[in-house]
Amino acid sequence: MDKTFRIAPSILSANFAKLGQEIEDVITSGTDIVHFDVMDNHYVPNLTIGPLVCEAIRDVSKKVGALIDVHLMVKPVDRIIPDFAKAGANFITFHPEGSEHIDRSLALVRDCGCKSGLVFNPATPLSYLDYVMDKVDMILLMSVNPGFGGQKFIPSTLDKLKEVRARIDAHYEKTGRQIWLEVDGGVNATNIAEIARAGADTFVAGSAVFGAGKDTDPNRYNTVVKSLRDALATV
Repeated sequence: MDKTFRIAPSILSANFAKLGQEIEDVITSGTDIVHFDVMDNHYVPNLTIGPLVCEAIRDVSKKVGALIDVHLMVKPVDRIIPDFAKAGANFITFHPEGSEHIDRSLALVRDCGCKSGLVFNPATPLSYLDYVMDKVDMILLMSVNPGFGGQKFIPSTLDKLKEVRARIDAHYEKTGRQIWLEVDGGVNATNIAEIARAGADTFVAGSAVFGAGKDTDPNRYNTVVKSLRDALATV
């Protein structure tokens, strides 16, 4: 089974005045995925960015070989899924609470040509996975309550990660199909190894990455990304 570790900087914490350059710099520093947080001020108490911004960064992401991972914190989700697929998303994940028919929404993501996934808040039960494991390519666990960057990691997420890892491994043994396990919220060089040992293979880091160094330094991300990679190398 694939044991590759992937780092996904969340552009929610980037400098939007220089977004294209920020993405190019952070990916060339050794990260893998552009994590794109979409909030609607209904499902979560914040308002962020939409498909036009995703479309604007598509060419930059392709240039540096990065996937675009769109995390929809919106309700309802179905109306907006095709727009993000058209705008260049590779992965589209959403919260089960944001869909009236989860199976249908997952199928819609795939029908639009993207990889699909479900997102679980700290208190959301994993039972939503019981009948859709065959339709998810990624499972994302929130290790903070969604809505704002810069929050602290919730420790109980580690046990939840272990439970999801067991589900993914059982599914892999049965089908041979890989499912990525992503974690988002409060991830940094101090705790990333422990999070990886609990089962995560894909790590969203926002303020821990984009808050590094001075905005005028083009190499400011190298040190923090190296610290994340060095910690993962101990797993």
